[in-house]
This record gives sequence, structure tokens and C-alpha cells, in this order.
Amino acid sequence: FTIKKKCSLGTEICGEEDGSGERGLLHTWMGYSYSTTPERILLSRPVLQAALGARHGVLLVEGGQVYSFGELPWKQNQTSSVVTEPVLEAVLSEQRVVFVAAGSVHSGVVTEDGGMHMWGENTHGQCGLSGLSVIPNPTPVGVLDSEGMPPQTVKILEVACGDQHTLALSAKHEVWAWGSGCQLGLNTSKFPVWKPQKVEHLAGRHVLQVACGAAHSLALVRCLPPPHEPRKPPQDKCGQCHQMLYTMTDREDHVIISDGHHCSVGVELDSRETTSAFEEPVEPTIENPEEPESSPYPDEQAVKAYLKRLSDHALAEHTTKTPSTLHSAQFSHLSYHSSPVTSVTPMGSALNNLVVSCASAVGERVVSTYEALSLRKVIGYWVTMMCLTKFFVLQVPGERVEERLRQEEPMQGKKSSSLGDIREEEAELSRRLSLPGLLSQVSPRLLRRTSRHRARAVPLAPGGIPEADAHLPPLQTEVWSWGRGQEGNGDYLPVCVKSLNGKEVLRVAAGAYHSLALTAQSQVFSWGCNTSGQLGHMESPTTLPHLAKVYGIRVWDIGAGQQHTLLLADGDCIQPILYYSGQQVKEVMEQTEEEEKTGEYTQQPVLLPFCMNLGYVSSVCAGGRTCAALTDCNVMGFIASLHELAAAVRKYYCKLSNINSLLLQPLLKLGMTVCVCNLIGRFGRLSQLTGQNSASLTSFLRRSRDIRGLVILDDAHLFLDTYSEYCSAVGDLLVMGGFQALVKPCHDVFGKGAEVVQKLSECSEEDLPLADVLAHLFYLPIKHLHEYGRLLLKLATCYEVSSVDYQKLQDACSKYESMALHLKRRRKEAEYTLHFWKSFPGKMTDSLRKPSRRLICESSNKALTLQNAGRFSVNWFILFNDALVHAQFSTHHVFPLATLWVEPISEENTGIYGLKVTSPEESFTLLASSPAEKAKWLRSINQAVEQALSGLGHDGIPPSTGVTQRADPPISRTASYTFYKDSRLKEAIYEGRWVSGKPNGRGVVKWPDGRIYTGTFKNGLEDGYGDYVVPNKNPNSCDHYQGQWKDGKMHGFGTFRYASGEIYEGSFQDNMRHGHGMLRSGKLNSTSPSVFIGQWQYDKKSGYGVFDDITRGEKYMGMWLDDQRQGNAVVVTQFSLYYEGSFSNNKMMGNGVLLSEDDTTFEGEFSEDWTLNGKGVLTMPNGDYIEGSFSGVWGTGLKMSGSYYKPSLYDSDKEKAHALKLGRLAVHSEEKWKAVFLECWNRLGCDSPGQGQTTTAWDNIAVALTANRRQQRDSPELLSRSHHKTLESLEFIPQHVGPVTLEVYHTIRRYLVKACDTPLHPLGRLVETLVSVYRMTYVGVGANRRLLPQAVNEIKSYLSRIFQLVRFLFPDLPEEGGSLADPPKEKGGSDPAGKQLESPKPGYVRCSSALLLPVLLARLYPPLFTLYALEKEKEDDVYWECVLRLNKQPDLALLAFLGVQEKFWPVTVTVHGEKQQVLSSTKDTCFASAVETLQQISTTFTPSDKLQVIQLTFEEITQEVLALLKQDFLWSMDDLFPVFLFVVLRARIRNLGSEVSLIEDLMDPCVQHGEHGIMFTTLKACYYQIQHEKIT
Repeated sequence: FTIKKKCSLGTEICGEEDGSGERGLLHTWMGYSYSTTPERILLSRPVLQAALGARHGVLLVEGGQVYSFGELPWKQNQTSSVVTEPVLEAVLSEQRVVFVAAGSVHSGVVTEDGGMHMWGENTHGQCGLSGLSVIPNPTPVGVLDSEGMPPQTVKILEVACGDQHTLALSAKHEVWAWGSGCQLGLNTSKFPVWKPQKVEHLAGRHVLQVACGAAHSLALVRCLPPPHEPRKPPQDKCGQCHQMLYTMTDREDHVIISDGHHCSVGVELDSRETTSAFEEPVEPTIENPEEPESSPYPDEQAVKAYLKRLSDHALAEHTTKTPSTLHSAQFSHLSYHSSPVTSVTPMGSALNNLVVSCASAVGERVVSTYEALSLRKVIGYWVTMMCLTKFFVLQVPGERVEERLRQEEPMQGKKSSSLGDIREEEAELSRRLSLPGLLSQVSPRLLRRTSRHRARAVPLAPGGIPEADAHLPPLQTEVWSWGRGQEGNGDYLPVCVKSLNGKEVLRVAAGAYHSLALTAQSQVFSWGCNTSGQLGHMESPTTLPHLAKVYGIRVWDIGAGQQHTLLLADGDCIQPILYYSGQQVKEVMEQTEEEEKTGEYTQQPVLLPFCMNLGYVSSVCAGGRTCAALTDCNVMGFIASLHELAAAVRKYYCKLSNINSLLLQPLLKLGMTVCVCNLIGRFGRLSQLTGQNSASLTSFLRRSRDIRGLVILDDAHLFLDTYSEYCSAVGDLLVMGGFQALVKPCHDVFGKGAEVVQKLSECSEEDLPLADVLAHLFYLPIKHLHEYGRLLLKLATCYEVSSVDYQKLQDACSKYESMALHLKRRRKEAEYTLHFWKSFPGKMTDSLRKPSRRLICESSNKALTLQNAGRFSVNWFILFNDALVHAQFSTHHVFPLATLWVEPISEENTGIYGLKVTSPEESFTLLASSPAEKAKWLRSINQAVEQALSGLGHDGIPPSTGVTQRADPPISRTASYTFYKDSRLKEAIYEGRWVSGKPNGRGVVKWPDGRIYTGTFKNGLEDGYGDYVVPNKNPNSCDHYQGQWKDGKMHGFGTFRYASGEIYEGSFQDNMRHGHGMLRSGKLNSTSPSVFIGQWQYDKKSGYGVFDDITRGEKYMGMWLDDQRQGNAVVVTQFSLYYEGSFSNNKMMGNGVLLSEDDTTFEGEFSEDWTLNGKGVLTMPNGDYIEGSFSGVWGTGLKMSGSYYKPSLYDSDKEKAHALKLGRLAVHSEEKWKAVFLECWNRLGCDSPGQGQTTTAWDNIAVALTANRRQQRDSPELLSRSHHKTLESLEFIPQHVGPVTLEVYHTIRRYLVKACDTPLHPLGRLVETLVSVYRMTYVGVGANRRLLPQAVNEIKSYLSRIFQLVRFLFPDLPEEGGSLADPPKEKGGSDPAGKQLESPKPGYVRCSSALLLPVLLARLYPPLFTLYALEKEKEDDVYWECVLRLNKQPDLALLAFLGVQEKFWPVTVTVHGEKQQVLSSTKDTCFASAVETLQQISTTFTPSDKLQVIQLTFEEITQEVLALLKQDFLWSMDDLFPVFLFVVLRARIRNLGSEVSLIEDLMDPCVQHGEHGIMFTTLKACYYQIQHEKIT
């Protein structure tokens, strides 16, 4: 139940018991007389937002319900259309409404989900529903964006209603319009527009708020980022003809403001226009609207003249009898000039005023709506609203914004008739942006085309804003306006009100024919119709925004009605006050029209006397002739405290803005030092943050009034950081004596007394020097931090002590308080430092005085001296916050604190109070005069070092933030240092970890010549893994080493990429290549011209190595000395030449053997590469040979003298003797790759093979694995998951005691397999290296059949040498050929004799091959098997031809041919699970399983695995025969051989000869006489049998 009741003045309205009577109370009234008494509209719930139309109102209450009151003619079932008490709009009861708006005769609401409902008059389409002239109840209106496919529904944030049109602001911050009239801003002349359409002219801009007047519209838009190129400040006179660039024509029927001056253009006007426009030339006056003039009004004469002109104007308009255009000429057409200068002509007429007032209605709604939203949404809303703040802090003062606008405007084709001819072709009215509605009345010649620049695309997307600012309201805004100038005159598109740019407008409001804009500095600009004084000023022209005349009053909410303006402002006490400007409304309702025209009105805003009785007003609105205010009662002082906080911040922001505009901007124009500019920049940031906080608090008051949304709480860190940075800047300037330096500029700008500065500084002390006054002025913001703390504490007292809110406020309060104290302390430090510099000897001051440097203590009182100093030396120690300075007579040395270590020297034995100070390149002892001095200096230095290390510098840390100060700074720390005398590191910069004055841990050194080392250090030297780059003379290339270091030198394994393109991978020692390594020469492509892999000594090739000369197609495998081939070697070429013999001085010299592909052989003396010289024997492939002296190069004509022998058939011994000689002159396999094995022994901690401790070796393995795992943990991408598992399992060492049993043997075998699987284990590293050298040797040119014996011997040598390592790690393993211990007997009754009958499994006696071949051979198999295949090529070809021939036979025929006894012939075979009879045509089915088994011999690597396959094949044959005979039987070789031969033929193994040879060469000798040996012999026999098989 709701009633309406009047409140007599003076009664306290908030007396109800229930809480709802304390918040959101609504009062309405008309006019401003003393007798006016507001009426309270009583509702059961608090009102969140009110909107007033011409004669009705709409209210939004808590819970999202909507009420209407006043005249509601569209309600059909109403007995009378006037509703005295609010009526619930029941249709909306299902919806949660968050925003309401009222037009003249229609209303709109927005729901929580972004939907919109409209109702009321719809004759002009203003409700957006076609076909109905009246909409009695709220009806949903959809806004569809047809650009998307399918069309998307647009979510709405807020809506604004005018007379005949409606605007909506979407969640994407675009504007949609519908209804009738040019105030829609749409590119159309057909009205009404029934469906909402997007205002394309504002597309791409971020609109914050919209407002509707009777015939005009306003939008508040966030500024775009400024264009990048600098602009010149604007001039106000033309360069050529010296006429004013801005002109204004003021007529009774129209006004043109133009800044489109054209030189030497004769302007003709038609007679009607010339009558008075130029009869009296008017000199434009330029004024700054921001500064109130000395007297509120011009003299009375001027006022009367002004009023007369106004009334004439109004009468003239009334004669047109079109009420809807009343004052419309005065409305919109806004100033267009650059921001700093507002040029205005006094003849401006009242017209400017309409535009302003519309603005307020919507503005104030933006936020009051959001009270209904949950808090999260509120914050989200501000997030979306704020984004471009940062861009405009340094906007170019003279920005010609319309030029920017013009370039960004989408070129719209269809314009109104008047605008069309201006824009056609590429021409445009360059700088003349006159009142759009009146253009058509200007003669076309006035609209001369001016050339315009090609439009630049300016991105409209917002740029990067600091995260922290993202939910603060933006201050950099523009006001855009559009609408009707004269009735029926085309359509007008939105244009920017230039003179409001840079004014930080926060809200706009639109009255019927006037407009208001409220700024962050709490000022109100108004323009438009002023017939009733509703603009609050008497300035002309009223078409330009001027400040409303409320002197020194800070306005923070605005409302605009038909002919009045309502302002909500800060009073002298905490309670807000109300001002009214505009028409008086008499109590008597029967006021005639005549009286209304001539009725009373205000000439400037008047205070409403009853406002103090309303309580705490949180927002105001106006509409028609009515005013409304929403108020709260002061429950527990909470509301009062909130208002006090908001008012304090507003006042503070105005103060900061004044300092900025009156003091800093004038000073900046003179050009200032970096320190001053830095300070002004920081001041600007602080000021901006304060402005945003002020705007946020203001909207907060109008909105939720719930403590949880306060920016000052949620973003305390942002405020504290900004204050801290600002305070540092002030301190820096103070220390540099900057305030003293500012005195002269201040005198220059502000005169001798500099009263402006005195006044701004609020300094109470008399006769202070100007420098001190300036310092006082710049330290004012710190006072405000105390204020924040005080007011937050006051707010906290309104809560229960146990509540979360109390805690939050309490915490914030203590943060602000402690920051204020901390900043005070920093001010003291700065003043102390300034005082010190004044007394310090001059020469040193210049080099030591830095802005951020603060003095902590100094030893001028001789309290600290240098130990062992000379008698007459002067040592003065000065501790700053970043360095310890040791000053002497004329020199001084600076020790940066980050790399300073100080420790007290014990007093017991010495009796002196000493401090030992260590820096990277010096250490010295300081003596204090007393224990107290020693303690003081120790504490001071340590604290200063701690702060320098924490990166706080002189900013320090307020104690409340919970960072506890350590007593001593850490010995180990990260810091940067430039060396100045160390010979190796002179002038190099080191950044990284330190321990006690020495680089230790990870770090980077950069030398001045461009060298860079990145890696680990130990005791000041490079040690561990590091990356070293040395620039080369060639600009794009450099030497680059990555690898291990020791004691400052390359040591251990590394990769060196030379600038020449060579790459060395291998061992280093003392910066030289030493040990095993590989060098690739030539350009960095896949086929480098040469590769050497082998042993190095002191940077030279020495020892065994393989050199692959890819360009010549030769491979050398042999000994080296001092980079030259020296000693025995083998050379093979790509043309299959083979040489083995001795080399000397890098040449083939001495005895050697040379073989060509066709087995032509020379054995004898050589003198050069491939050059025969001396005695020798030349043997032909057929066995003929020549013995004698030879000379010449092989392959060209040889000169010879000697005897020719043709051996007889029986003389075959000689031939055999020749063939056996290969390999004698090659390097013995035990001599190869010694360096590789030695490195492995070294890794295990042994100096030479077998010399060392097993336990040490295991320790080294553990260290290597752990270190590698740690490195892997830092860069996990290097290892696969299985690799990680392998590493983990390797950390368990196989432990055992006593002789090795089979079980232990298997454990060891498993360990070795894993160890050899990872290069991080020394054994794995060894295997990996051996595999690479083996492949390097025997792949490519090295795949020469004559190398097979050496390749086999090399593998055997690897096995024996690795086995030596394994036996060193597992000393209990039996030696080569020894047997394993029997496991201890567990089961009783096992028969030992029975055991002996089983053939021993291979590998249990001879250990090395069984243990290691599986690991090694799998990796070496491809090159080795290739050599076997080349060696056996001819035999295999013969064998294969026979296999192919015999396999054409069906099974039975082949069995018969091979002489298999018929009892072994299968009768039936199983194929795919079905039994089939063996017919004479059956093929490839007999003994099929045995054939398949034998084929697997090619998939195995080791001889033992291959023998296993042969054994399984025999077992398969036996199984099949047993199934045939159905009885036990024993094979005889005569029975078995033909059957096995059949299986071998059918298995079709291509390189059987190679397989047989490989098994023979590498199988365990102990197996030869066992079961496996016999089976292998059988297979070998089959191979020879097939080769010699004759098919009959």
C-alpha cells in the first residue's frame, strides 16, 4: 500500500522503524520559491532510480519492480488519467528491471538480461512497435543486428526517451535509435523509423551514455587514441590576411559558428541574409570558460539588454506557431574549435543552451540503475566503461579534433540535401563545421570547397590500458550532439562538441531544449535555450557550452527538465545541497499561458532552502516542470561518512586540477629539466587516478552505496604505488635542488610575489622562501593519504568489529596510514640529503649527486677510519642508499651496495672495533671509534644492502606490508657489477649470482668487445656448463662454444662452432681441443667437405683418427701426429682402392699394400700418395705376378724393371701367402679409440684403465646422473618419459656380496642394458661414442669389403675393453672364459648328474660377448652386415640363383630331389586351420612352421640369438616328424640333413652367406662343440651344398 504525503519543513522524514524507510526515499517538487515543500512519494521498498517525463514519472525500486505515477493517458482502464499514487507495472513483475527512462509521453525500461520494454504514446514510432498508436502496458522491443548472419539480438545497457524518439545504448557501447525526427542521427528522411536502427555515425566509438531532449540527442563518448604525428598548436589568426580564423554569424533565425576561414574569398550572401549579419562587424572575444570572471554578471545594463534580446527572440519564434520548434534554433550547434581556446561571439543568442540540459537525465541514470545489479555486474560495468584513460594524459594541447574526426568518419554517401553538396567528390567543408540544421540557408557560395587531405585510416580499437585502470571510469571523453535546427530541414548526423574536449565530462543531461555536461572537476557546462535562465548563466552565444555560475560549489549530479536545471552539489557541511536554475512554478495550477511566458525565472542557480531537511541526497532528476531527489537517512553515521569521503576526494581532485592548470602547465611551457618533467608526469598520473576515484565514488553514491565496490579498497595497491612513485619524484627533485631552480621560472611566470604559488600551497607559515613553499605544495598529496586513512576508519566504525567489511576497511586504513608515515620518513631522508649536498665539497657533488640517491650516514666526525691509512690521508666514508663512497682529498671510489659484503671483526683478541668490507675487486678493514659506532655502521650498511638487493632502492617498504627486514643481507645474492681493474674481466659487466664477493652460480658476463659468457661460475671463475660467444671481424659470424668449463677455461665435453663454419664436438682441456673429438670442416650444410673423428692433443690431431675427405672421396684410418698423418694406416677410396701401410710427414711413405677392385695387388715401397717408388711385387687377379722396381702414380703408366712369373696350376701356395697379408700394416684394433675409453675411465675417477677405487667410480656415476637429471629438470623437453624412467631405475646400484650367481648375473645384465641406453651414464656415453666412431669408419667410402676383418676385430676389441670396465664396476664377475658360481642349493634331492646332461646355455661361461654383444651389436649391425654382404656377394649370388631355381618345384618333387626318406614326407598339412591332403602340386606348405621360424634369423642381431633361431627350427622339424611317425626316434645326420636342406631352401634367406659368416666370426668359442655348434655346422653345410647343387 502506498500513499503520498507532504512533509512540513523541518520534520525528520526518516522516522520509520523498518530499514526500508532509511534508504532510497523519493521527494518531488516544482519551482524554487521559499514556500515550496517537497512531497515524499511513499513506497514499501527503497527507490533505486527515478525518471521524469513531461507529466509522468517512472520509478525503479529494490527487487527490480517498476512503478508509474502522474498523468498516464495510455492506461485504458484508468478512470482518470491522473494517478496520484504510484501504480505497479504488473506486466514487468516477472522481469528484474535494472534501468528506467521516461520521455515526454512514453517510457522504457531495461531488464537484467539486456531486454527492453516500452509503453506509452507511439504515434511517432517512439516505442519501436509498428502499427499501434498507443501501447498501454510495457511491451518487449527487440533490437536486432542484421549485419550478422543470422541476425543477432543486441543486449541493451540503458535507454533514453525524448519527445518523439528513443535511443538505446547496447552492451557493445553502440547507439540504436528509433522514432521520428532528425534527432535520431540516422541517415534517413523517412519517418517514423519503427524498428531500432544503429547510429552508424558513432560506430566504432565507445559510447558511455546517451540522453534525449525534445528534438535533440546527446552521447558521451570515450575519446579515441590520439593520432601519432605531432600537430602544431592552432593559431587564431590567418597567416596571410591576418583575419580571425573563427567567425560567427548570428541571425534571428539561425546562427553559424565557423572556423572555416578562407583567404581572399569574396562571400556573397542573398539579400535576406545580408541585412544585418555584417552591418556591425563583431570582434570575437576569446575567453576561457574554466575560470570564473571576477564579477558574476556584467553590469545591469548588459543583463537587461541581454534579456530583452532573449524575449524578442522568443516572441519571434512564437509567431511561427510551431511549439515543437520553440527554441530549437538555439539548440545544438556547438562550438567547433581546438580545445585550448574557446572563441565566442557575444551576439551568440540563447540558442546554445538547449543541448546541454538533456544530458543529465541519462547520465545520472547510467549508474543509479546498476544499484539493482549484483555487485559483480557493477564492477563489470565499469570495466567496460573504462579503457582509454591512459591515452590522453599527454594529448597534444592544440589537437584539431575535428580534423581527426573527419579523417575517421566513415564516408557516408547519402547525406541531407545541404550536406550532400559539401561532401560530393572528395571535397569537404574543411574546418567549417557549422550548425548543421542551418546550412541550407547559407548561400552555396559560402560553402566553398576546400582541398582536404586523403583520409588516413585510424584504428578505432582501444589501445592497451594498464590492467589496474581497467575498471576505473574514463576521464578522457567527448560529447556528441545531433538533432533539429529548423523544422523539416533534412537529417543531421552526430557531431562532436569541440569546446568540451579535454574537460573530462562524466555525465550529460538533456532538457527539452537545453543541454548539460558535468565534469570530473565538479563543474557544469550548459548550452541551448536560455529563455527561462535554465542554463544558469547569462553568457552568449548560448549555442556554446559555458560554465553555470555556481561559484566555488562542487556539483556532482545534474538533472534537466523542460525549462529548468537541477544541480546536486557539496555543501559546507557533509550534507549535499541542491541548486535550481530556470522557471519558477507557481503553486496555483491555473496559471495562464501568458503568465508562463513572462513568468519569473532565475538568472543564476539558486540554493533550494529545503534541501537540508531532505537528508542525504544521493541523486537528482528533472523532467517536465518537476524535480525529484533520492535521499538516504544517516544510519549509524554510515551514509554521512560515505558522503564525506566522496566530497573530500572531489575537493582534492579540484585542488590537484587547479595546481595542474594554474602552476604546472604554465611552467611546462617554459621548458623544464627531466626531473621536473618526471615530477609533473607523476603528478598527472596521481591527479588522473584521483579524478577517476572521484568519479567512481560519485557514481558509487548514486548507485549501490555498498562498501564492497569501493575502488579505494579493492585497488589500494594501485593508489599506494602511485603515491609512492609520486613521492619518489618529489624527493628526487628536492635532492637535486630542483625547487630552488624553480624559483626563477615562478617569478618569471607569476610575478615577483608569486601569489598564485602561495595561495595554492595553503602554507600557514609567513615569509617562507619560495623554494620551501613549492616543496610544501608538492608534498600536499601526502596529507591526503592521512585523510583516506581517517575516513576509512570512520566508515569502519559503522560496522560490527567481527564483520568482514570492518576488517577490510581496517586493513585499508592501516595501509594508507602506514604509507603516509613511510612517505613522511622519505621526505625527511630527502631533506637530510639536500642538506648534506649543500655542505659537501663542490667538485665531487657533481659526479655523486643523483636524483634517487639518499644519504644514510657519513663519517665526517672521524667516527670511521681506514685501517693502515697514512698519517696525513683523509678518508671519508659516506653511505648512500645505493652505494658506499670512500672519498679522499680529490678522488673518491664508489662501491655499489648490491655487491658489498660487510662482517664485524671479533674484538676479543684485537681490541679494535673493526668491520671487514668485501667488494668484488677489493677488500679493506674499517675501524670505528666506539662499539656503538661500529654497531650503527654495521646495521646501517646491512639494512642499506638488504634494501638495495630487494630492488626497493630509496622507496623502501612500509612496515605494514608484512615484509620483515632481515638482520643481515644474504651472503649469496643476485646482482650486477662492472669490473674496473681485474685484467681478465676489465670493463666487463657481470650479472648473476654472487657468494662473498665472487661470482658463484648462474650468471652472464658481457665484455666491451662483444664477448658474452652465459653459464655457471665457481669462486669467480667460469666452472660447469657455459655458453661463450666471441664476435668475429665478419659482422654476421662469431665463434660459439657450448660446453663444460673448469677454473675459467674450456674443459670437458663441448661443442665449438667456429666463425669459419667448422664445428668441433668433443673434449677440451685448458681452452684447447684435447681428447676425443670430431671436427666437421666446410660450410654448415649436410655434406661437409671433410670430417675428422679421433684423438686430439693440445689442439692438434695426435693418435688414432679417421679422416673422411668427402671432396676427394678418400677415407684415412690411422695414426696422426701434430695434425699430420704419421704411422700405420688404411686408406680406402670411393673407387674401391685399398691401401694399407705406413705414412710419414702426411704422405704414403714406406712399405705398403695396394689393392684395386679387381684384386690387382701391389706390395712394396711408396714415396707419395698413391705413388710407387722402389722394390715391390705386382700381382694380377689371375695369379701372375711381377717382382722388381717400380715408379709412378697408380692408375697412370707405371715404369718398372723386374721379372714376370706365371705360376703353374700346382703352385697355389704362393697365392695363399699373398691373400693372408691384409691387416698386418693396419692399426691394431686394441690401439684404436684409446682416448674414448680413457675418457670413460676418467669419468669413473680413474687416471688410467683399471687404476682406481670401485666405490669412487660408483660415486661419480651417481653424481653424473644426478647432475644430468637436474639439468633435464630445468629443460624437460630434452628427455622422453621412458628416458626419465631409465634414469630413475639407474639410481639403484645392483648390490651383491660373494661370487656372482646366475640371478646376480641377470641383475647386472639388466643394469648394463639400461646404462647403455642413456648417454647420461658414463657407460652409455661410451657406447654412444663407439657407435658413432664405428659408423663414421665403416659407412660411405668405408664400406669396403676388404675392411671386414678389421671391422670384426674392432668389435671384439670393444667387447674386451668394455668388459674390463664392467669387471671394474662389478669386481666379483668371473674373468673372460670363467664360469658362474652355482646357486646355493635349496631343493633337496636334485640330481647333479642330471644337470650335467643339459647343454650349458651360451654365455654362462664366457661372459663378455653374452653380456655386451646384445647391447653393442644391435647398434653396430647395419655397417657390419653391409661389409659381410659385400664380402660374400659372389657366393651369395650363386646360392641365390640356385634357391630361386629349386623353389619352382612343388613340395613333393623337391623332397624327392633332395633325397628325403619317404617316411618323413608329410601326408596332410594344416592350412588356415583346415587339414589338407598333400598332393603332387602342393607347394610351400610342407614344414611351413619350420620355414617361418628359420626366416627370423634375419631379424636378430647377435650370434646367440641367431643360433637360438636355428635350434627352434630343428625343434619344429622334429615336432612335425614325430607327429608323422607317432613314435619316439633319434635323428641321424643322414636323415636330418636333407629335411633341413629343404627348409633352408624354402626359407629363401637372401644373404645367408653373410649370416653364416657373422655367426662364425662372433659366436662364443665355448659353444662350438655343443648342440648349437652341431646345428650351426649343419646350416653351414646346407649353404655350401646349395651353392654346389647340380640339378639333373
